[in-house]
Amino acid sequence: MSIKTTLNYSPNFNRNKRNIKQVKFIIIHYTGMKKETAALNRLTSIQSEVSSHYLIKNSGKIVTIVPDLYVAWHAGKSSWKNIKYLNKYSIGIEISNPGHKHGYKNFSKKQIDSLVKLSKFLIKKYRIKKNNILGHSDISPERKMDPGEKFPWEKLSKKNISLWPFINKKILINLRNKNCNKFKENKFLNNLFKIGYSEYLDKKINKNKYHLFAIKAFQRRFRPELINGKIDLECLIISEKLNKLKF
Repeated sequence: MSIKTTLNYSPNFNRNKRNIKQVKFIIIHYTGMKKETAALNRLTSIQSEVSSHYLIKNSGKIVTIVPDLYVAWHAGKSSWKNIKYLNKYSIGIEISNPGHKHGYKNFSKKQIDSLVKLSKFLIKKYRIKKNNILGHSDISPERKMDPGEKFPWEKLSKKNISLWPFINKKILINLRNKNCNKFKENKFLNNLFKIGYSEYLDKKINKNKYHLFAIKAFQRRFRPELINGKIDLECLIISEKLNKLKF
């Protein structure tokens, strides 16, 4: 199996090759810029000091920006479970989308079809586990919102890419906005950290504020219908199901 891509290399990567066994994650981003050409220019400009391994254009075409076995600069300050600074262990995929600041829109079918093909190729090549397919906001909740609530995680899980807590929709809706007591709120937070969201706190951000960011990141990923940073019974049952899946 091979993937057809065009090449537009970036100078922004670590010069030492990594071992194939170090590649454990796929991190999905959106470009967050008004124009696709501007996003590609930024990813390939030495001045920007950012890059990714791949860019999926609006047309669905895939651009290779940094070869897989070199460390691209896409994750930044990040953490998942006991791993910090995920650049070293991940492949970054940018998807062209203006993002929340510039008119966030649905990802096109062509983009998602290409992402599925690329992800399956990478998963097989590097033996990446489904629970290690993550969004940028999962690993940097205090800084990032991408790929955001319009990204079709549920659809990807049906293609055997990433995990999803398949729970009856009617049950979930009935639990939405139902308050949790303090015990259940703490149970949710413990589940959140077991899933992989970091307990690491930036000294510049207080604990409660960090928890708010982490809860919103969880909601963007697993409960995109309502992102309010509040723990309710719907969030709790979703977190419990994810832990049973050994996320």
